[in-house]
Amino acid sequence: MTDLATDVLVVGGGPAAAWAALAAARAGARVVLADKGYCGTSGATAAGGTGVWYVPPDPAAREAAMASREGLGGHLADRRWMGRVLDETYARMNELAVGAGRYPFPAGPDGTPLLGGLQGPEYMRRMRIRIRRAGVRILDHSPVTELLTDADGAVAGAAGHRRQAREDYRVRAGAVVLATGGCAFLSGALGTNTNTGDGALFAAEAGAELSGMEFSNAYGIAPEGTSVTKTAFYSFATFYREDGSVLEGAGSQGGRSVIARTLLDGVKVHARLDRAGEAARSAMRLAQPNFFLTFDRLGIDPFTDRFSVTLLAEGTVRGTGGIRITGDDCATGVPGLYAGGDAATREEICGGFTGGGSHNAAWAISSGSWAGAGAAAHSRSLGPGRAASRPVTGAGGAGLRPTGRPAAPGGHRAAVELVQREVLPYDKNYLRRGDRLAASLRALDAGWAELRSGLHGEGTDLVRARQAAAMTAHARWMYAAALARPESRGMARRLDHPDQDPRLHHRILVGGLDRVWTRPAPRAGVTA
Repeated sequence: MTDLATDVLVVGGGPAAAWAALAAARAGARVVLADKGYCGTSGATAAGGTGVWYVPPDPAAREAAMASREGLGGHLADRRWMGRVLDETYARMNELAVGAGRYPFPAGPDGTPLLGGLQGPEYMRRMRIRIRRAGVRILDHSPVTELLTDADGAVAGAAGHRRQAREDYRVRAGAVVLATGGCAFLSGALGTNTNTGDGALFAAEAGAELSGMEFSNAYGIAPEGTSVTKTAFYSFATFYREDGSVLEGAGSQGGRSVIARTLLDGVKVHARLDRAGEAARSAMRLAQPNFFLTFDRLGIDPFTDRFSVTLLAEGTVRGTGGIRITGDDCATGVPGLYAGGDAATREEICGGFTGGGSHNAAWAISSGSWAGAGAAAHSRSLGPGRAASRPVTGAGGAGLRPTGRPAAPGGHRAAVELVQREVLPYDKNYLRRGDRLAASLRALDAGWAELRSGLHGEGTDLVRARQAAAMTAHARWMYAAALARPESRGMARRLDHPDQDPRLHHRILVGGLDRVWTRPAPRAGVTA
C-alpha cells in the first residue's frame, strides 16, 4: 500500500483535470493527479481535435455567442456563468498561445493566431508537460476506487489501485477535484473507455447531488464498425438508403432520429460528404485528421464514395448532466469536494443541450481552473498538517463493500451487460417514451440491488466492479430524471410528450443510491 499526503488531489487526466492541477499548483498547493489511464493520452479530448468556445471580448460578439444556444438548451442556462466561462476561456487560450511550451496555433492571413480550436493529442501532451513543470505529481494508470471522508463528512482524499505496480494506494488530501469525465457506457466511441461515470458515483456516495441527468441521450454518428464520432462533419453529408435513394429528413442536426429509426428497422444507412466544397474539404482534413484515417486505410473517399454509418452512445460525455455545482469555485456542496469538466453539469452554460467540443472544451478549461483554485483555498483554510493527520474512512459502497454474501468473482460483466442492454439501444434511450424508460429503470433498479448485495473484487477486478456500479448508478439517475421531465426540452426528447411544458421550466436534481430521488431545483440561476 502506497500512502501519500497532499494539499489537493485531482482525480482524472483530461483537460479539466490538467487545468485544475495547474491552478491548484499556481495557488501554492502541493498537488497529486491520479489518472485511470496515462495523463495526456486518456479521455475523449486526447483522441481527436476539438473546437473551443473562444469569443473575443466584444459586446456584440459575446451577446451573439450566448444567445445562439439558449433556445437549443431550453432556456435553462445562466447568462452570468456564460460570461464567466467566456472570460476565463479567452484568458486561458491566450495563455496557451504565448511563453515557453506554447501551443502551435495556426495563423490567419494577417498572422494572428487562430485560437478557436485545438488538436487533442498535442494539446494534452503540452498540458502534461505544463503540470509537471508546475510540480504536480502524476500517478498514471492509477484509477481511484473511492473517496475518503473525515469524521465530519468532509472529503479528505481518495483510495485506488495502481495497475502497473499491482498495489493499492491512498492519498490523504485537504481537498479533492473530481474531473473524471462523463459516462459513455463503454459504447466504443473514440476515447471514452475511461469514461464510466466514476466521479458521479464517488460524489453521490459522499453526499453530493446531480443535475441535468435527463440531458444524457447523446449519440454520435460514426462510420459503421469504427469509433470516430465527429458528428459536426456530417453537416456536409447526404444520407442514403441501401438502394441509393436519399433518406429524407436525415441529418447531423435535427435528423439523427430518422437515422436511428431506419437502423432500428434493420436497414443500413449510408452517407457521403458530398455537400463539402474544395475549401471545406481541405479545412476538414487539417482540423480533424483522425476522422479521415479509417477512410484512408479502407480506400474510401468520404467526399465521393458512400459508406454505411451507425450511431454510438456518448451519454454525458456529450450530454449535459453531471455533479451539481453549488458555487463559483465549482464546489459541490460537500466540504472539500470540487468538480469540473464533463463530470460536472454543464447546465450553467448550455442548459439542456450540448455536443462535442466548443462549450464542452471551454467548460473543461474554465471549470477545471476554478475547481483547482477552490480546492487549494479550501485545503489552505484547514491549516498546516491537517490533511495528513485527520482520521479518514472510505466512502465507497457498491462493488466495494457488499451488503450481503459476496458473489463469485467476475460479476461486473453481467452488470455491464445489463446496463448496456437498457442504455445503448436507440429505442430505449434515444427515442424515449415513458413506458420504456420506466421498464428500463425497473430492470436497472433490480440490477443495482443485486450488485449492491454481492458485487466485489480485488485489484483490477475491484476497478471493474466499481465501474460497473458507476454505470448502473448513472443509468438510473438518467432515467429517473427523464421520467421527471414529461416534455421535450433541449436534448431530452420524449416521443410521448413532444412539446415543451412551461411548468417544467426548471432544472431537475437527482441523487440517491439504493433509492433514487428527483426534485425540481430552485429557480435561481435559470434564465427566462
